[in-house]
Amino acid sequence: MQQAITYHGRMLQRLRTVKPRMNALFRPGGKVFYGWWIVAACSGVQWLAAMTWMHSYGAYAVMMQEEFGWSMSVLSLAFALTRLESGLLGPLQGWLVDRFGPRIILTIGTLIFGLGFFAFSMVNSIPSYFVAFILIALGSSLGGFATLMVSLVNWFDRHRAKAVAWSQIGFSLGGLSVPIVILGLEAWGWRTMAIVSGLMVLLIAGPLVQLVRHRPDEIGEVPDGLIIQDDGAHAEHQDYVPQVSFTWQEAVREPSFWLISLGHGLSLLTVSSMLAHLIPHLITSLEYSKVAAGVVFSFMTGVQLIGLFLGGYLGDRMNKRLLCVLCMLGHFIGLLAVTYATNYWWLAVFVIFHGLGWGIRGPQMVALRADYFGPKSFGTIMGISSLIVMIGMTAGPIICGVMYDIHGDYQLAFTSMAFVSLTGSLCFWAARPPKKTLAVA
Repeated sequence: MQQAITYHGRMLQRLRTVKPRMNALFRPGGKVFYGWWIVAACSGVQWLAAMTWMHSYGAYAVMMQEEFGWSMSVLSLAFALTRLESGLLGPLQGWLVDRFGPRIILTIGTLIFGLGFFAFSMVNSIPSYFVAFILIALGSSLGGFATLMVSLVNWFDRHRAKAVAWSQIGFSLGGLSVPIVILGLEAWGWRTMAIVSGLMVLLIAGPLVQLVRHRPDEIGEVPDGLIIQDDGAHAEHQDYVPQVSFTWQEAVREPSFWLISLGHGLSLLTVSSMLAHLIPHLITSLEYSKVAAGVVFSFMTGVQLIGLFLGGYLGDRMNKRLLCVLCMLGHFIGLLAVTYATNYWWLAVFVIFHGLGWGIRGPQMVALRADYFGPKSFGTIMGISSLIVMIGMTAGPIICGVMYDIHGDYQLAFTSMAFVSLTGSLCFWAARPPKKTLAVA
């Protein structure tokens, strides 16, 4: 009896400490820190982009191949070229966001993204297909991830990994919503579904991006709200010391800048290959139905969602660089599993290792750069890095599409992607923090 009373006493004591900790995180000044509203808006915007396009592209590709008879190489090339466009746009986009703030860039991007879907609904030839893709790529880039992250790294310091990870929850929820999109595709056809997607982008993402602010000092705040001291006490705003920052010129002189960029690019070689070719692989090589393939895809992104929560928690407490190394090993194991899958168990291995690797690693890509180089010129630094990262996003779909057309399956393509992930793990291992002493931002 005494042991039971002691146990319940301990549990009550733990519960009493939860609320103060949650208040310190979300309500440091007695009200919800505005940065968390920005996180929620970012999550909503990424949910729409992921559901309507990034995660659903494979299903569109299968249906368009059936209707027009285009090769998978052509379909993959268009997807890859959109990543190339996004990468080339990166430095200019980063400078524009640093110069004019994220909200105006997000608004312009959202309008173009929605209009791109309307153009996509009218595709009847390869040239019109590429034009629609270019509009969608331009809109989703300006109104998406890179622009959103500039705001978050300015609004958060101590809780940066959490903020980035939780903002990406929308991307995972978009993957979980893929079966809904596939049902819409089968019920209404891909043209009608494209129109519906365009309307959703304009009517939902349009208002959400208006919540985004560039820096907390615009409304008299500081990163994370009130700073929480190690002893649990609240520091005043005037005691806040800004994080030191690199200029973009200083950042590009650091080996770690290029190693992180290369590692990020190699990781996205894997991710983009799965986004573009997982559903076709499940349908053509493993003979799954469209709906069943969509369910597998949803499970993968569901595990990625779990990984995001873990990534936010672990990234603020552990070495982000070493987390990235482990995640790249997860990509390696996952891709080999799905490549040589003979039953559901192998697919389960793929879903767990690739999904967790993707989810945990994702927020570290932003948080690690911000930790190394600071927030002041983050948009420009991230934009220049995108010139390297785009190679992975561009090359993955093209390589896999060409190899499929040559060999008739994805075995060699996916195996190659798996071993590329091992190379990426070495890049992150070597990306040591900069040693240069910086000036305060």
